[in-house]
Amino acid sequence: MVASLTSHRSIFLILWIVILCGHAHARFFSRDPLSDGVSANTGEGLLRLPSAITAESSCEQTYGFLPCTTTVIGNLFLIIVYGFLMFKAATFLSGGSELLLEILGPGIVGGLFLPILGALPDAMLILVSGLSGSKETAQSQVSVGMGLLAGSTVLLLTIIWGTCVIVGKCDIENSIAIDSRDTRGFSLTGSGVSTDIWTSYAARIMVISVLPFLIVQLPQILNSTSGRHLAVLIALIVSLCLLASYCLYQIFQPWIQRRKLEYIKHKHVILGFLRNLNALERLLNDNGEPDEEVIKKLFATIDENQDGSLTHNELRALVIGIQFEEIDLDHDDAVKRIMNDFDTSGNELVDRDEFVNGVSRWLRRALRTRVASGDAGQHTMKFLSDFHTETKREHDLLNVGDQSTEEAEGTENAKWTSIKAVLLLLLGTIIAAAFADPLVDAVDNFSEATSIPAFFISFIALPLATNSSEAVSAIIFASRDKRQTASLTFSELYGAVTMNNVLCLSVFLALVYVRGLTWDFSSEVLVILVVCIVVGVFASFRTVFPLWTSIAAILLYPFSLALVYVLDYVFGWS
Repeated sequence: MVASLTSHRSIFLILWIVILCGHAHARFFSRDPLSDGVSANTGEGLLRLPSAITAESSCEQTYGFLPCTTTVIGNLFLIIVYGFLMFKAATFLSGGSELLLEILGPGIVGGLFLPILGALPDAMLILVSGLSGSKETAQSQVSVGMGLLAGSTVLLLTIIWGTCVIVGKCDIENSIAIDSRDTRGFSLTGSGVSTDIWTSYAARIMVISVLPFLIVQLPQILNSTSGRHLAVLIALIVSLCLLASYCLYQIFQPWIQRRKLEYIKHKHVILGFLRNLNALERLLNDNGEPDEEVIKKLFATIDENQDGSLTHNELRALVIGIQFEEIDLDHDDAVKRIMNDFDTSGNELVDRDEFVNGVSRWLRRALRTRVASGDAGQHTMKFLSDFHTETKREHDLLNVGDQSTEEAEGTENAKWTSIKAVLLLLLGTIIAAAFADPLVDAVDNFSEATSIPAFFISFIALPLATNSSEAVSAIIFASRDKRQTASLTFSELYGAVTMNNVLCLSVFLALVYVRGLTWDFSSEVLVILVVCIVVGVFASFRTVFPLWTSIAAILLYPFSLALVYVLDYVFGWS
């Protein structure tokens, strides 16, 4: 509570200083030379004022009252102040989104509003970079938006990604990071993090999201000047379609997860059932095929009243001793699954033929995991062991933690939390909307004062403002040294980059198309493609990331800056 009050006071203090500075006025000398009173007629004693002071008088205040300057120190100060305000806006939006998620859960909120709100500060800055002023001014300032877009993506996938691997590292054994065990120090191969399969899916989606960049870049690749405006429009449509698809995926992802976990539970039932039967009789013949005679004997053993059908109670007696490892599954649920799979007639009974066909079908399914070697009949337990290993691995990848550890909030508490969430979201949105334009102006003025390209300033400085809260929370979350938290952390990083590639790019493309600006960002697009594809493809097909991967990821950041510089200022791409 104290930290929150301190945070709010710091914001109001800065706002107050900015407003006071905005009302400050300065007197400027005229451009006419001043005489020293001695050599008035010769002109030799004329005193001339520095041009920097004169330029100050032409500075245009944002909104008519916010301060502006053409000096290096002044613009640097304004960038820091406005950047801090954008950082607080991102913090408020993030906090409000999380509170809303606690109350309403995933689905529409988690899938639609959270990704959009997370990308809102970046989208605001990109929007104002191309909206204000004439077409020439917009063309000049739009490089600030592209710098922010490229810088945010590169920062998230390099420095922040690598830092999360370092702070979250655990000992790696059998291709899995052991939770909360870090005894190997900074071993490049024996220490690192591991994630679940959903994180790999998020990385693949991120790779797909770069498609609009490829489309808009096609005319430059083909050396065509006539189709550039059309390529921007097509890329915009594709980007909006990908945004809608991604939001729908986020909405239905909990349902997809539940379906896949149900599938894994079903495989656990198959494994336990076959192991139990195999303990009574060997299920495969010498040719490695299901032994139907043995299965028929087992049916006769299980059929206690010898009526030719197995009831729910008889099946329950068979599975009562089965221990279903690592899943929350009772015996009645297991019997229900067996009955549903075996009872093809739908009469709530399993006759001998249904039992033989069902067991044979399950055996053939399990045999697919067997490593073929030697006499199959002698390796019955080996193929069941292989099936168990595969099932355990799939379960481990799909379900890395308890999904329902928190209890529902009370009605009164939920009401207050809702109000707090809405207020935080409103405050964050207002601050982002109000100070995005002044920040872009300050960056543009700082670029003119220092002769440093605006792209590099926005590439390095602005992502630190808009992504700082996200970066800090990701690093803190990853430092808990658990596979579940690592999975959530990296999924959020990939999700943030995906929103950059679809939402923020959509805003950027809409600006370029509507205002008729020139698309001339080949080097910047190449950097985004290289970083997204390298990290995305690498993370798509593996779930373990040793410590050496963090070094490689962090080195991609200076590589990206150097690549843009070389392409633009050595090869003249821009």
